[in-house]
Amino acid sequence: MEWYFVNTGFKTGKFNMELDEELAKNYQGIPILRVFGWRPYCISLGYNQNPEDIDSVYCSEQGIDIVKRPTGGRAILHAEELTYSVVLDSNGKGIHEIYKEISMALLRGLRLLGANVEFAKTQPDFGNLYKTKSSIPCFTSSARYEIEYGGKKLVGSAQRRYDDIVLQHGSILIGHFHKRLPDFLSKKLDTRIKELIKKDIESKTITLNDIMSSEVQFEEVSHFLRLGFEEEYNIKFKEISIEDLCQLNKSLKKLLQEQ
Repeated sequence: MEWYFVNTGFKTGKFNMELDEELAKNYQGIPILRVFGWRPYCISLGYNQNPEDIDSVYCSEQGIDIVKRPTGGRAILHAEELTYSVVLDSNGKGIHEIYKEISMALLRGLRLLGANVEFAKTQPDFGNLYKTKSSIPCFTSSARYEIEYGGKKLVGSAQRRYDDIVLQHGSILIGHFHKRLPDFLSKKLDTRIKELIKKDIESKTITLNDIMSSEVQFEEVSHFLRLGFEEEYNIKFKEISIEDLCQLNKSLKKLLQEQ
């Protein structure tokens, strides 16, 4: 089975999220794995999250973008990470089945990299969790099939369906800048809540640079992630550029021109 692999490099939050959504809405029949980063650093909010959770003025002063994701979940500060997205036809498979399959590929790739990671063993009650102010950041809790090391979260993912087409994307933490998310939360938020969030992020997340014996680079993670998907799905990627994608999907041309 043929898949496309595309590394779109470091782009704005607006470009990254609009591209993911366009790829899903205009699916061309061949699954895509995309890897990318964020320049400038960016806070993405879940589809239904209140933008007032974030101090937009301070973000602007510090050169931090803010964008809405097409998927659910909570706020993520995208900085020193590799972000992946997968677009494919569900072929009748349920949300959890697809989530597990993709997570297995992520797990395999990270283990090939040398990180002895594992799946989260528990799942919180997200319905009640999201009612609390301390749930503003996404990386303070792990869902089933999310990837951890030593009980701490390394990968956070979210999924959305467009009829039968699946968009799943997520962050693989490489460095520590994500821990600064509480600095960018609304000034209206109680200081005690911010301190609790800061402690939660510190105690519940881990990065590849924590796990590995040497500093990990974006391209290195990309390489092993690609291998993990090839082995898990028994596929061979065809590597294409963003320009190639635009030839396949005319609606992407405008996005690229705006960069």
